[in-house]
Amino acid sequence: MNIEQLLSFLHICILYNSISSNYFNNINCVLPNVCALQQVMGTKKKYFSTCRNWYRGSICGKKATVIYECCPGYMKMDGMLGCPAVAPIDHVYGSLSIVKASSTQNYADISKLRPEIEGPGSFTFFAPSNEAWDNLDTTVRDALVSNVNIELYNALHYHMVNKRLLTKDLKNGIKVTSMYNDLDLHINHYSNGIVTVNCARIIYANQIATNGVVHVIDRVISTIGNTIQDVIEVNDDLTTLSDLFQNSELLEKLGQPGHYTLFAPTNEAFEQLGIDVLERIQSDKQALKALLSFHLLDSIQCSEGILAGTSYETLEGNNIEIGCDGESLTVNGIKMVRQKDIVTTNGVIHIIDKALVPDSAKQVMELLGSSQSTFSDMVSELGLSSGMRSDAEYTLLAPFNSVFSDEIMSMDQDLLKIILENHILKNKIVLGQLYNGQQLETIGGKLLRVFIYRSAVCIENSCLIRGSKEGSNGALHLMRTLLKPAEKTMIFLSLMEAAGLTDVLRQEGGFTLFAPSDKAFAGLSERDMADINALRTILLYHINNGIFIGGGLEPGVTNLLKSLQGSNLKIANNTVKVNSVQVPEADMMATNGVIHFVNKLLYPEGKTFIQLLSYKSAKKLYIKNYGNLYEITNQEFTVHFM
Repeated sequence: MNIEQLLSFLHICILYNSISSNYFNNINCVLPNVCALQQVMGTKKKYFSTCRNWYRGSICGKKATVIYECCPGYMKMDGMLGCPAVAPIDHVYGSLSIVKASSTQNYADISKLRPEIEGPGSFTFFAPSNEAWDNLDTTVRDALVSNVNIELYNALHYHMVNKRLLTKDLKNGIKVTSMYNDLDLHINHYSNGIVTVNCARIIYANQIATNGVVHVIDRVISTIGNTIQDVIEVNDDLTTLSDLFQNSELLEKLGQPGHYTLFAPTNEAFEQLGIDVLERIQSDKQALKALLSFHLLDSIQCSEGILAGTSYETLEGNNIEIGCDGESLTVNGIKMVRQKDIVTTNGVIHIIDKALVPDSAKQVMELLGSSQSTFSDMVSELGLSSGMRSDAEYTLLAPFNSVFSDEIMSMDQDLLKIILENHILKNKIVLGQLYNGQQLETIGGKLLRVFIYRSAVCIENSCLIRGSKEGSNGALHLMRTLLKPAEKTMIFLSLMEAAGLTDVLRQEGGFTLFAPSDKAFAGLSERDMADINALRTILLYHINNGIFIGGGLEPGVTNLLKSLQGSNLKIANNTVKVNSVQVPEADMMATNGVIHFVNKLLYPEGKTFIQLLSYKSAKKLYIKNYGNLYEITNQEFTVHFM
C-alpha cells in the first residue's frame, strides 16, 4: 500500500468510525503523535486518550465514537503521516484558545485575570470546558459574572495552582494548594488513567504554555470546606442517616481527615426497609455498625473515575460493585444514585435512594434468596420460623427450590415439619467452623455429621454449594439435596451374618458399603456361598473404612478408596460409578456409615481377582500364600503364579 492509499484509508476510518477499537489502537501507536478523542454515544461525555490510555471503544456500557487529532503540542504537516510537527507554544491565556476553552478565556477577560496569565510566572490552570460553563447552574453563573471584581476572579483563581503540574505529577490522593486563599484542590489519579480535580475529570491534558500548563476539566469546581459529617448533619434528606451515625461509633470518623466515599441513603430509602427492620437494626449495635460501614469506602471514588463495574471493599468488610450506565452511576448494577460527587475535605458523598443492607446486619431468615423461597415459605407455613427466638442463633441448611418435588410437597405436614427441622441447626455455625466428624444438633434434637473432602463439604448425604452467608444471628448454607439423617445402623443382609462380618459394621466409626442387590448374588451357588473364607474376601471388598458421600467425590478424576479386603476400589466421576459398575441408588445414610447400592458383585483386580475367579470355577479350591508365591489347587489342576 502506497502513501496515497494509506491516507485514503485513514480518511475513511475517520469519517465512519467503523473500525474496531483494537485496530484504532494499533494505528494510533504507529502514527506519530496522533491521539484519539472518544465520545460516548447519546451523551456529551468525551474522553481524551493516547495509545497507553485507551478505553476500548466502550465506556460505561455505551459505544464510543472516535475522532483523531494531534496530541497536545503537535500539529499536522502536508504530505506527512500523523502529527510530526511541534506546535508553537503560547502563554496560558493563549493556550486556552488552543484547547477550545473559549468561555474560560472570555471570563479571564471579564474578571481582569488575563494580564496575570499572560505575564511571567508558572501556573497550572484547570480550565472548565465550554460545556462545563453551559452546565453550570444559571443562578450561580450569573452571580459570578455580576460581581466580576471579586467572585469571578476568585473562582478562576481557585482553578489555578502557582506552579506547573503535568498529569504525571498529579498523584492519587494528593492535595495541591490553589491560588485562592491557599484552599486545597483534591486530586485523584485512578488506575484507568482518569485524573480528577475535586471530582472534575481532566478531559484534555498537558497543553504546555510558556508560563505553565493548561488542563481542560469537565465542570466548574467550587471551594470545599465541609467534612462528610458536616454535610449529612445539615442535609434535610439525610436526617435518618445522621441519626443512625449519631447512635453508632462511626460519626467521629466522618469528621476526621481521611479519604472516604459515602453512599448516603435518603430518608425515604430507609423507610423502604420497614419500621420493624430499622428498629431492630438500631437496637443492635453490631448490626447498626455493619449497616453504616457497608455504605463507606476507605477510598475516594468520584463518578468520573468509573468506566465500568468494579468491586470495592467496604469498611464492613464485604464488597459492593460500583459501575456506570451512560451518565448514571450504579451500585450493584442498579441505578440508585440520586446525586453524585458532593466533594468534602475528607472524601465524597453520593446520595442514593436505596439502603444497602449487608448480610451481617440481617437476621438469619433474611439471608434466604429467591432461589430458596420454597424452603423459606415452608419454614414459615409450618410454624418453624415463629418458634425461632430473636435472642438465639441458628444455622439454615437450605436446599434450592428445585429440590422440592411434587412428591415431597404432597407429604403429610407433620412429616414435612420433621424433615425441615433437620435443616435448622441450634447454633450459628459458619463455613470455616466445620470439620470432619463434627456433629451438629438440629432444633428437632437430631445430630447431623459433617464430612470434609478435598473438594466438598458435606452434611450427612448432602453437600454444600458455594454461597454460604453469615447474618447477625445466624448463618446460611446452601445444600444440594434434602438431608436424610441416619436412623439405623446398617446390616449387610444375611450374607454378612453368614460370613461373620456383622460385628464389623456394628462397630463405632464410619464405613462406606457398596451393597450388591439380591440379583447380584444369583451367580453364586449354595456351595460358593458356603465357603466362608472366599465369601469374606468378596464382601470385605465392598466395604471401605470411612464415609464417602457421592457429592464429596471429586468429579473428573478417579477416586481410589481402599477396601477392608485391602485392594482399591475405583470411583469415577461424581455419578458414583465404582469399578465401572453403575450405582443406581446412593447416599443411604446410617448412623455409622453410608450405603451405595450396586447391581453387580465387585471383584478385586490382580492376584486376588484371579483367586476369586478360580474360586468361582473350582469345585474344591485351596489357596496357599508362600510369601509372593501363590498356589491354587483343585481336583483337576494346580496353578502357581507370582
